[in-house]
Amino acid sequence: MLNLNMPIFEQYIRSAELNRSQVPSFNEYPFALPAVKNLTTLPFHPKVTFLVGENGSGKSTILEAIAVAYGFNAEGGTRNFNFASRPTHSQLYQYLKLVKGVKRPQDGFFLRAESFYNVATHIDELDAVSSGPPLIDAYGGRSLHEQSHGESFFALFQHRFRGNGLYILDEPEAALSPSRQMAMLARMHQLLNAGSQLIIATHSPIIMAYPDSWIYQIQDGIKLVKYEETEHYQVTKVFLNDTQKMLNILLE
Repeated sequence: MLNLNMPIFEQYIRSAELNRSQVPSFNEYPFALPAVKNLTTLPFHPKVTFLVGENGSGKSTILEAIAVAYGFNAEGGTRNFNFASRPTHSQLYQYLKLVKGVKRPQDGFFLRAESFYNVATHIDELDAVSSGPPLIDAYGGRSLHEQSHGESFFALFQHRFRGNGLYILDEPEAALSPSRQMAMLARMHQLLNAGSQLIIATHSPIIMAYPDSWIYQIQDGIKLVKYEETEHYQVTKVFLNDTQKMLNILLE
């Protein structure tokens, strides 16, 4: 997991570099976030790179900047999506340099759990005015708004993602049950075997267990860690191994 000396020619994105000399001030958001303030170069695994950390640590801010710097819409979707319900993304992407590999992806998608509703709405709006094949066919043929939140997420993974792609996912577990998170692991494995690269911000100890990956833990800075070293794994393990004791502590 921690081998940095692996082949890089298969990657779509090799690394993200912060142009620190151009940052106007490290005392203002988003540059004041510890994860950003200490950022220089962030290498990516050829298959899966995880960003993990507590709420507010900056992992989603960094992931969003990577996606927007690559050309994805800030609220999610493919690189062809161009809509904004509310422009709230940070300017961090303007100061990031993405070092790309020799191969270009044939597909790509940026999933933001918090704005996926807007993506689903945009798909329906495009189909309402299009005279061509329905866009929703690529997502399983059924409006994402006609499915539960979890069903629509899984329809995206199952139908829209097709391999040889760059998939950037922000908290994909948000709408998924534990069993669906395990199903997502299997789907990830299929996509990776089909030549994809994934960059994922997550809180899920199930999803981040994928073995052929790097995990960056974001606290005061960004540190490459083993799966068992993550707070998510350790807290979950302690709770499940002695649930009653933990409940007694938490509810006393």
